[in-house]
Amino acid sequence: MNERPRTWWLGPAVALQLGGGVLVLLAGVLAGRPAVALLGVPLVLAAGYAQLSDDPYGPVPDARVELGSDPWTARVLLDAPARSTWVRMRLSRSGHVPREVLLAPRAELEVTARSVRTGPQELLAVDLQGVGSGGAATSEVVRVPGRVVAVPPRARRVVDVPVPRRLRGHTGQHDSRRPGEGGSLRDLNPMGPGDTLRRVDWKVTARQSPDLEQLWVRRSFALAEAHVVVMVDSRDEVGPDPRTWSGITAVHPDEPTSLDLARQAADSLTRAYLAAGDRVGVEDLGALRHPMRPGSGRRHADRVRRWLSLVRPFGAPRELVRAPRVPSGALVVVTSTFLDSEAADLALLWRRIGHRVLAVDVLPTLRTAHLSARERLALRLVRIERTDRLAALEAADVELVRWADASADAVLRRLTVRRRPR
Repeated sequence: MNERPRTWWLGPAVALQLGGGVLVLLAGVLAGRPAVALLGVPLVLAAGYAQLSDDPYGPVPDARVELGSDPWTARVLLDAPARSTWVRMRLSRSGHVPREVLLAPRAELEVTARSVRTGPQELLAVDLQGVGSGGAATSEVVRVPGRVVAVPPRARRVVDVPVPRRLRGHTGQHDSRRPGEGGSLRDLNPMGPGDTLRRVDWKVTARQSPDLEQLWVRRSFALAEAHVVVMVDSRDEVGPDPRTWSGITAVHPDEPTSLDLARQAADSLTRAYLAAGDRVGVEDLGALRHPMRPGSGRRHADRVRRWLSLVRPFGAPRELVRAPRVPSGALVVVTSTFLDSEAADLALLWRRIGHRVLAVDVLPTLRTAHLSARERLALRLVRIERTDRLAALEAADVELVRWADASADAVLRRLTVRRRPR
């Protein structure tokens, strides 16, 4: 029969007690001094009693991690056996200094973490070890499975956003090119068939026809909504340090990656469009996920944020057989680092079809002072290819916004004013 695995071991205090007692006993025997040898007997007997009375196969402490309302908060609930006088707990998180605490067997611990990173990630890892009375015994270390949380992006306030050249629908806050009700002034004309008395401009009528022989009416543009599709490129996640681009070295947890910026850009633009009454859909270019169908309203904004919090690189990038479908006349927003030609080719394709395309560059601001000569040369070649790719996009009338720059809001405002539909 297989022996049961041992779960409890004598603590270091008992081991030191046994070793000290044996040394004193041997020293007294070798020196021929019985009084000195007798001093070591109680130490040896106490250590032997602890060894014999100890159950090496008893239960070990356990814990349960409950997530709070905030993705960065959790509560750790301890459940330790009666022999555990204390529980040594170690809280660790990738890229952070671990913390160790000593708790009572039935204690509860509130844990709060902070990070600039978003998306799926492990909140914390918990290691437990029971400590017997006086440290006479310690249990094996128990690893509590870490809880993975999906941290939503932190949206940035965006006031002005560009809209498609051709608006759709019969509701919204944008002036379309069709005549209708609710929009800005289109023209002033004599009253004709189809005009109602509500449209009569009495001041213009008084100037143009003092005898009221002809009524003049104000005609306006109809209001419409914009259709926007946000394409998130999750095929790569790079940090500001080019040395981490190979994947061998992890990105520092206090530095946002390109995918963090992409989540923030997509969420910020989505909320800006939804606040204007437009319809927004979201799709992932790097994974076979069900896209978010175009929708509107606050609940749709919450669904998009939840959808974006689950976006992450998944295995090898899939090869697109055909470009994702885009509604007719929609504005296409492509968030990518443009380190390869996949996203750029799709943006050029949608622009040739006739869509208005907004390319959002989410590459973080790079740190290059610590790079070697070879690494600087490699980065220079990558930058040259990327610069040529972005120049080709701008030459094809694809509008470019660098999200990491402080001037991103000003660029969006300029694009909104320059291309406002009439």
